This record gives sequence, C-alpha cells and structure tokens, in this order.
Amino acid sequence: MKRYDLIVIGAGLAGLMAARTAVEMGARVLIAGGGMGALTLFGNTIDVLGRIPPGEDIAEGMSGFIDSFPEHPYARTGWEGVEKALDAFQELFPPPYHFSGVTRGNCLLPTGAGTMRPTFLIPATMASGVGMMPASTLVVGFRGFKDFQAETVSLHLRCRGAVIPFPRYRMGGMTAPAIARLMEDHSFVERLGEEIYQRMEGERFIGLPAFFGLREPVAAMKTLEAATGARVFEISILPPSIPGMRIYNRFHERLLQRGTAFLMGTPVSEAIVKDGRCRGIIVKNAPLGAGYQADRFILATGRFLGGGLWAGIERIVEPLFHVPVAQPSRRGEWFKGRFFDPEAHPVSQAGVETAADLRPLNEKGGIFLENLWAAGSILAHHQSIEEKSREGIDIATGYMAARQALAS
Repeated sequence: MKRYDLIVIGAGLAGLMAARTAVEMGARVLIAGGGMGALTLFGNTIDVLGRIPPGEDIAEGMSGFIDSFPEHPYARTGWEGVEKALDAFQELFPPPYHFSGVTRGNCLLPTGAGTMRPTFLIPATMASGVGMMPASTLVVGFRGFKDFQAETVSLHLRCRGAVIPFPRYRMGGMTAPAIARLMEDHSFVERLGEEIYQRMEGERFIGLPAFFGLREPVAAMKTLEAATGARVFEISILPPSIPGMRIYNRFHERLLQRGTAFLMGTPVSEAIVKDGRCRGIIVKNAPLGAGYQADRFILATGRFLGGGLWAGIERIVEPLFHVPVAQPSRRGEWFKGRFFDPEAHPVSQAGVETAADLRPLNEKGGIFLENLWAAGSILAHHQSIEEKSREGIDIATGYMAARQALAS
C-alpha cells in the first residue's frame, strides 16, 4: 500500500482546506473523493454567519453566537481560529481575482433570485454589486440562457433589465460552462460589451450572470467596463457555479504544485481499523481495489448531498467508519410540521459530534479513533443553510482539523 502522512477523505471545500493547510506544514497528503463536492454547485462567496446584521462587527457577533451555541462547530475553533483560517484562504487568492470583505462585517449582495443576501468575503468580480444603486443599474440576461431570468431579477431589485443575444452565437440552450469558455476569448467579450452598450440608458452599474470565465474573470470584467463605461459585476446563478469552479481549480492547482496526490471519481469503500486506529483505506474500482495507508485521516465527506451521511428507514448513519451520528431519537422528529417552517428541521443538525480537537466521539463520549478527525458539514449542531455559514464552517474546521492532526 502507498503511505502518506495524511489522507483527507472528501474533496469539497473542507477537504481542500485541510489538505492545503497540511501541505503548507510539510505533510505528504492524499485527497480521496468521489467528486468535487458542493463547492462547484453552490460556491460563490464566503459566508461566515449571515445572521449577523450588516454593519455589526463580525468578531463581536461571532463571539456572542459561540457563547449562545457552545456545541456549534465554530465553538471548536473560536473566532480567532475562524479568522486565521480565512486569512489562510485569502492568501490562496491574490489579486486580481481575490476575496475581500467590504467592512468588518457582512455586506449585502444581489442574487439570481433578485434578493439581497448577506455574506462576508466576496470575489473581485462581484464587488461592485455591493454598491449598486437600483435607479442606476441595468441587469442583463441572454436569449437561450435559461439559468438567469433578467426580467425577474430586475423586477425584484427595482432596476431596469434587458435580454440580449450572444454575439455570433444566436442559438438557444447555452450553458454556464460553455459561456465561461467563450468568455476566455477577448474579442467575444469586446463584442458582448458593445451589445450591452447599445441597450444602456445611462446606467452606472451593470449586473450579469456569473460566467466571466474560469481563468481570467477579472480581465473579462475590465473589458466589459471599458466597453460600457459602467461598473460591472457578476450575479450568482443556478448550478453549476462558475465562481465555485474557480475556487476548486485554484486549490487543485496549488495542491498539485505542492505534491498532493488526488484520487477522484470513486468513493472510499472501506476503512481498515485495528486497535483503536485507522490503518488505511480501500478504494474499489471493479474488478480491482487499491489500498492506501496513512498516519492520520480527516473525514470531510459532507452530509447527505455528498454521501457523508445516509438516511435509513429509522436512523441516520455515517457509512464509512460507522461513527455515531447525533440525531433526533425517532424518525418522526426529523421534521417539523410545516415544510417551510421558520426554524430549520431538526434533521438538518444531524452529524458527527467531536471533542474540542475535532476528533469524533463514540457513543460513550470517548474518542472514536485516535487518528481520525472530522471537518465540514458532516459535523453536528449546525444548520449552515439557514445560518449562511457553510463556507465559514468548511474553511475553519478544515484548517483546524489539519493542524490538530499534524500536531498529534
């Protein structure tokens, strides 16, 4: 079997952050994942805790939140741990495509649903959306692109909308990845800017779907700004997420440069456990299987969407290590009486409970395995969708899990 210092199971944002932290500390790392996680589906900005109102200092808000919810994953890292992890994340994204906050707190950003949502760190291509003024904003959609409805977005944002054809490509059925590839062509972007300029009525802000390309999105944005004379910004759209792909690609590129091994496409099928420690993993790709050993392991497989948790008829289980899962005592308690209840359904807080160092606990409250840590949405006692905390939890716990693992 091949041997590593650390094997990270899961290639979502938590797993990527754990791997990046570990390789920066000099570890030999393997990432094993069945896919790229939810990052490439929903990733756009970095949410830390959306319930903190814009204008309120996030450090103060987070400290109060942690005091109120001592079992939350953020209680394992504290605000100082979250801040260090966010700094490490931002170091991976230098200008021009960088992530930054507008203030010391959350800001409001327009979405593809025509709402304004709170978030903490935003990419450079979305920054001008924070300062948009409805009376001076044009939202642009495109014929044949069904994942962004400019008329609906502009109606809810109370600004003007326009639907235009793609230059040279007047057919329907275009997808965001296909358009992102076109946006790498400077001449195409110039023509697009000319098309937009012809529809303008003096607007100073222009919002477009988030498909400015994968490699040089800021260059595309600058070209559009030069053509229109306005401040241009991306607006999040339905999956797949081009901004999420950019985040994944940056991590993937940096990790490969540092010698990280990737084992993608087939989920880990078996964990080899002996004498209270994980000795290795087995990945089966019929008819063959391969084994991999390590001194330490991080479980970052996500919740239900990523396959990190399975919901059976009566119980929710963690299928790889069979770590106990904190959950309501009966299936009838998984959900509230109304689907759109103002509070999250109890099942959304199901997950793996850990010690302070993020090692999973057994049913008696002791350490489950000496060399296993957990990170990301598989952790219990959070409701990241309602809290708008998903990326913050992934980044902070991925960062901490790697540091705790390598310190052991």
